[in-house]
Amino acid sequence: MSSQTSKTLVLTGFGGYDKMKVEQRPIPKPGKGQVVVNVKASGINFAELMCRQGTYTRIPKLPAVLGLECSGVVENIGEGVQNLKKGQRVLCASDFGLWTEYALTSEENCFPIPDAMTFEEAAALFVNYVTAHMMLFDFGNLRRGKSVLVHMAAGGVGIAATQLCKTVPDVTVFGTASASKHDAIRKNGVTHPIDYRTKDYVQEIRNISPKGVDIVLDPLNGADAVKGYGLLKPMGKIVHFGAANVVSGPKRSLWNLAKVYFATKNYSPLFMLSDNKAACGYHLGHMVDEPELLKPVIEELCEMYQDGKIKPIIDSVWSFEEIGSAMARMHDRQNIGKVIITPNKESLKLTA
Repeated sequence: MSSQTSKTLVLTGFGGYDKMKVEQRPIPKPGKGQVVVNVKASGINFAELMCRQGTYTRIPKLPAVLGLECSGVVENIGEGVQNLKKGQRVLCASDFGLWTEYALTSEENCFPIPDAMTFEEAAALFVNYVTAHMMLFDFGNLRRGKSVLVHMAAGGVGIAATQLCKTVPDVTVFGTASASKHDAIRKNGVTHPIDYRTKDYVQEIRNISPKGVDIVLDPLNGADAVKGYGLLKPMGKIVHFGAANVVSGPKRSLWNLAKVYFATKNYSPLFMLSDNKAACGYHLGHMVDEPELLKPVIEELCEMYQDGKIKPIIDSVWSFEEIGSAMARMHDRQNIGKVIITPNKESLKLTA
């Protein structure tokens, strides 16, 4: 351990990018069943953007260390740790707390990664690919010949979902993204790219598939949730997993919050009986303490990676000090793939 302190990103208040500060904190010591991981890379997700704005439903107490996922090397292990050892390459999950150089987490939330997987790829795996996998295969029951609408197809979950769709024969993927990203998402496996900024995606889908689609993955909510439900074929399923329509800039917009809230559909079981459709809600943050659900999914994803069936796409890598620019890239919908942050860019290059 070359340092006695841990470089840490701290959310000091709600608002713009200036609320994120870099601090030096003591390196934690592992307790029973815990490990300390020397973090090499961490992912940024809409959950962290919403935390900074003060619009997330599970905001940790301020000042707070964000970060739902990271990858790195096991630095120290506590009493009773049996399946991990010092020096092992892992990805980690937590209900926040991982945007730090030395992260403390439980053994059951650390998972070994394949030798060929880079730290950047590992940091892009947990939130995006576990989310996409569980939505498509557990809720969606994706099978041969089905059709899927993937919103934000150039984002982390969108790319993961598209790649996972292509592991099943004859699946048609409709993907929304700005026109400049269409070549990239088509290369990733989207069958029909749609420019949501200039086209009515509902009508575009109806023109190709008059009955609609079998599965809608909805990270937007609000009016788009209602549109998605309407696009479902009989026996179709919509999975709501976010509220990206709330995030429209660096600071919280009460107008956007109200607009999304009042436009969101409230489902009535009585009316759904005759619709022959299903509506599901998915929140990975509420399952971090359910390793028995997550472990088999992560193991399967690692096998898929080794078999060449999936490969995380990294948009860009930023230092902790550049967190404002990294967040702005996501706010402005500029990214194609995962936005990664790291405590030490040079260290990340050396371990690549």
